[in-house]
Amino acid sequence: MKNILFSVLFLMLYPSVYAQTDTLKSPSTEEIEEVILKSTRTSRTIANTPTRIETIALEEIDEKSNMRPSNVAMILHESTGIAVQQTSATSGNSSIRIQGLDGRYTQLLKDGFPSFGNFANGLSILEIPPLDLNQVEIIKGPSSTLYGAGAIAGVINFISREPKERQNLDIITNYANTGLLNLGVFTSRKYGKFGYTFTGLFNSQKEFDVDHDDFSELPRSREFTLNPKIFLYLSENSEIILGNAFTTGNRTGGDMQAITGNTDGFHQYFEKNSSIRNTTTLEFEHRFKEDSKINLRTALNIFDRSIQIPDYTFQGTSRNFYSDFSWNRGFTNQNLVLGANYINDHFKDRTAQVVADLTFRTETSGAYVQHTWDISENFKIENGLRADFVNYGNVLFVKKESFLLPKTSLLYRFNTKWSTRIGGGFGYKTPTSFTEQTDTFHFQNLKALQNISSEKSTGATADVNFKTKIGENLDFSINQMFFYTQLKNSLVLDADHAGNPFLTNTGEDVFSKGFETNIKLIYKDFIKFFGGYTYTDTKADYLPDTQKIPLVPANRINLALVAEKEGKFKTGFEAYFTDQQYLYDRSLTQPYWELGFMAEKYFGKFSVFINFENFTDTRQSRYKPVVSGSHAEPVFDEIWTHTEGRTFNGGIKYKF
Repeated sequence: MKNILFSVLFLMLYPSVYAQTDTLKSPSTEEIEEVILKSTRTSRTIANTPTRIETIALEEIDEKSNMRPSNVAMILHESTGIAVQQTSATSGNSSIRIQGLDGRYTQLLKDGFPSFGNFANGLSILEIPPLDLNQVEIIKGPSSTLYGAGAIAGVINFISREPKERQNLDIITNYANTGLLNLGVFTSRKYGKFGYTFTGLFNSQKEFDVDHDDFSELPRSREFTLNPKIFLYLSENSEIILGNAFTTGNRTGGDMQAITGNTDGFHQYFEKNSSIRNTTTLEFEHRFKEDSKINLRTALNIFDRSIQIPDYTFQGTSRNFYSDFSWNRGFTNQNLVLGANYINDHFKDRTAQVVADLTFRTETSGAYVQHTWDISENFKIENGLRADFVNYGNVLFVKKESFLLPKTSLLYRFNTKWSTRIGGGFGYKTPTSFTEQTDTFHFQNLKALQNISSEKSTGATADVNFKTKIGENLDFSINQMFFYTQLKNSLVLDADHAGNPFLTNTGEDVFSKGFETNIKLIYKDFIKFFGGYTYTDTKADYLPDTQKIPLVPANRINLALVAEKEGKFKTGFEAYFTDQQYLYDRSLTQPYWELGFMAEKYFGKFSVFINFENFTDTRQSRYKPVVSGSHAEPVFDEIWTHTEGRTFNGGIKYKF
């Protein structure tokens, strides 16, 4: 009965799309209402956008980068409703889950460019540095109308900083007890009609074995990132942005002796990941006098990855070309966006002596329209429609599909304290061999895709937002959001009579529903409390007994208490609870808490920071061994919590 009522509720709400937390991420209500959004293409403030968008502001990004300067995993891990799930015991690879759905259903963007899809999604969360970010925008729920395939669970858009007239220089050094070293620099400046930004980052991690089982919990790794970007201000109304992001890395985990090259008959197992990612982007924008503008953007992304274990090596290269043209026209109380895009994604399997060639090509042509209408000061509605024509296949089959993707979002303010956003829409995901499950066995013996179709979804979100002032010094806000997604034609892993794995469509549906609660209290802009609770019920009709999707906890809690004196110090305490999770063998894990503490002291342009992460030492090996079998042929357990245990890190930052 509860499931039926939940479904009926969202069917009633359906013509709509996302929802939004006006007051949950920035230091004050006044500041967050002035945040300009990039992900909706309308450049509206967050307070006037019908689509539900959560933002992570520069202040919080800066704080989280103290904990992990190498990548954005920590920024997302501590956000309500988002899980950063480690997928490999040896490489440390992770994926992002929104609303309990696999990582392939979340579209990752950098400045609006989708450079992390399909094979290029591998290691992606580990290769996005936070140093150059200005804000992060998160849309939960179906977003394919704006961003095409893959945006079923949501969209995460990492927005870079832009140059200003004044020179900006940020330098960070960080070291952790696990052997992690980070050296990073970001600099930018605008000179008249020319501007630039530059990000450079070096990460080094020593192999780390916390439970002394002779296998690494953290791999030995070396990573370099170079990201120059040039801004040409051709006139008052025209600009060109040209950028190139280059990242290369090597990650070797496994037997501690094998990692260092000291192999023998007993110590043999290792897993080595080598990757090169290069993304070149070009964007042109021209603003007309009649409150309209055109935007042309194009990108070429090349991602090469090899995975080596004893007696087997997987190698592949992904080339993705993306182009998008849009026209945006503003009226007195309306805004219209018309656009078209073309995407060519080609993966080349370069593995020798394989069971099957995984080479695959996907070509997408699409057109979209979005209309935003301010019916009144308190009632705003946003409608969108996308038509995509997709051609994909390999040597075994070729398929053509077309998709019509409507969406509607609405914002209604009851008064200055109460507001609501309701939304819903369709989504789809083109087939790929590269999923969280297939990555765990390095795609070994995986058969090529054959006679399969795209996954399709229907989803909705709805929220209620309340904000008020208690007395003169205490700001209070609460946001209650509900979500529902139905996924059809989902890809599942199976095996043939010889034991070779393959992916196939299932006729059984996947359902994800639940809710998020976010609370914020701010006292005199000095003490801040954030609390979040997520309930997720994700089931698949093709699974036995409870039908629960593996590695999705029903209950998650995140709590943070921060005290800050601007320009002097910042300190914070965090606590996170994760409920039981089903594994793929249908066994249940243990619930667990993780606690953290951070502090930063400012000395003019310098600051010193320390961070204690998971200081209660929650890790999987405390519940059961992560590795079983022999040293030569180890068997790794499913990863469902931390493997490295407690970590301590500290460093120095310089800001000019």
